[in-house]
Amino acid sequence: MTPAPANPESRIANHGAKVVVVGSFNVDHVWTVAALPRPGETLSGHYHTGPGGKGFNQATAAVRAGAATTFVCALGDDLGGQLARALAQADGLDLRAHNSEAPTGTAGIYVDGAGRNSIVIGPGANAELSVAFVEEQRNRIAGAQVLLAQLESPLHAIEAAFRAARAAGARTVLNPAPADADVPASLLALADVVTPNETEFCAQLLRHAGERVDATTLASQDDETLHGWCRRLLPHGTVVVTLGAAGCFVSHADTAMHRDAQSHYRVAAAKVQPLDTTGAGDAFNGALSASWARHPDAAFADHLHYANRYAALSTERAGAAASMPRDADVRARFG
Repeated sequence: MTPAPANPESRIANHGAKVVVVGSFNVDHVWTVAALPRPGETLSGHYHTGPGGKGFNQATAAVRAGAATTFVCALGDDLGGQLARALAQADGLDLRAHNSEAPTGTAGIYVDGAGRNSIVIGPGANAELSVAFVEEQRNRIAGAQVLLAQLESPLHAIEAAFRAARAAGARTVLNPAPADADVPASLLALADVVTPNETEFCAQLLRHAGERVDATTLASQDDETLHGWCRRLLPHGTVVVTLGAAGCFVSHADTAMHRDAQSHYRVAAAKVQPLDTTGAGDAFNGALSASWARHPDAAFADHLHYANRYAALSTERAGAAASMPRDADVRARFG
């Protein structure tokens, strides 16, 4: 089965800005319950299924936020793979998929009455993404303004993509998720921007700086303390810590590079009525990358404001990739 080409008539695909996302596609199996299940507990809930995977979520967000986007992944020759190809074509997403004999990746997701979630991933074909296949995409990576990746795919493939992007002068954004990912220092060194959530930040801070911090108290820390921890994690680049309802915190090593007046600051979350927070972090990353690619001369704070609004709006809809809004939706809601 060959990858479906991007729809040449797509309005989104005709934008000049280019984002390449390297990562995972999963078929999500979602149960909505009043409270997240405890060990040994059986609950009744509402079930639905749909597309997901951090890579696909982020790529969908980037293309719907207005950037011409290529998604590099691995898919099985099964119904899940067919779904990915059909959805990519419908969104004008340039899909470049390694055809794997393994089944397409899956995820089991529980969402409680407050919109909080717990997720278990079965990588399947995602684990088959290879350096060789990434190398075949060098021309697309070289033509990108922003490369974005997460860590539900093999690290060596992600690092190969980052090396290719650096060689071509593209900006690199690393979302170090999931939280238990073993991120090597060599990959962090290739990232211009790192975008962990609270749990991911604390996990990587412990691994790379030996600093033990409680993720539940991170948002309440003072800005100077947060800035200091960010500089220890990534001395050379920018760290953006997403803090859920508390917005995000940004820490720069070089303010001039990002056209920001301050070395560190917070951006407040947009006011919404959340239904399902699944994929909100992916919405943020895809929108941030799209905004940066579309408006490379704007202040970084502008991209963060847009990404915060985009991610917030995504939580008012159920699902992961399916919840990603269009750029026009964001503009209509927030101006």
